[in-house]
Amino acid sequence: MYESHFGLRNCPFEMTPDPAAIFLTDAHREALAGLSYSILKRKGFVVLTGKAGTGKTTLLRRLLEMTPGDDAAVSMVFNPTLSAAEFLELLLLNFGMRDFPQSKAQRLTMLEALLTRSQSRGKTRVLVVDEAHKLNLEVLEEIRLLANFETSDHKLLQIVLAGQPELDDLLRLPELWQLKQRIAVWLRIHSLSPGQVIEYMQYRWTRLGGGGLLPFTPDAVGLVAKCSSGIPRLINAISDNALLIAFGAKLGVVGGAQILEAARDLDLVTPAIAAQAAPPIRLQTLERYLPGENKGLFGRWASRTSREGAHR
Repeated sequence: MYESHFGLRNCPFEMTPDPAAIFLTDAHREALAGLSYSILKRKGFVVLTGKAGTGKTTLLRRLLEMTPGDDAAVSMVFNPTLSAAEFLELLLLNFGMRDFPQSKAQRLTMLEALLTRSQSRGKTRVLVVDEAHKLNLEVLEEIRLLANFETSDHKLLQIVLAGQPELDDLLRLPELWQLKQRIAVWLRIHSLSPGQVIEYMQYRWTRLGGGGLLPFTPDAVGLVAKCSSGIPRLINAISDNALLIAFGAKLGVVGGAQILEAARDLDLVTPAIAAQAAPPIRLQTLERYLPGENKGLFGRWASRTSREGAHR
């Protein structure tokens, strides 16, 4: 909607995880290297944790792109809120198995045979579980037992558990002590620092937008960093909405007023941030409180564009 106004090819701040646009901090590079190493060397269990929106899913998708299909077959589980039986069934389905028995013993025998054949052909089988902090104890125990498929020198199934920091706490439970012992690599990614926020925004703008300088003032970038707490997903949401607001106001540069307005619409402005905002920023958003005005972001944008059409 605002792409032509800012001379863009695409929207640079989409919310969907795009491996082609991943911004790699040192922690992200280390995590990606750790994941690749663990799978290639068949280390067995790997854990990746980070706050929601910090790029775990995007990192996993990048990992899959880097893993040649001839060398590895991946079972990706995005919704782990399953029973143990359902989880095993999904694993088999993701590995291309359709006609399997109802007996769990026979299913496990079939899976072990598949893993053994893959091993003999030099192909790695990988189970990746996203949102793993939502796994129940029964399924986690099932996953632990799957890790017992091994030869004398290699694990037959490589397992990656990725989730929010709650996964760290979950794996520290006494009931999961045996699983925790099997974790070969434990990786963590973090929110972006204020300095990394501007680098991230410029990277996205250049990589996905159309080149050139980022049309955000320094105070706007500072507010993005504060309101988003350095979480890439929130940076995208705030920046995208702020660009739409600037477009509706016929502005060529996004300032602090537009960031604060966008962040308020997303309920991301804390009292501390509001108190630190300069008076001009607060005054420029007073239109939302005028009688009869639609207070929503798209309502205000529609109102502006409607008025413009009436004057033509």
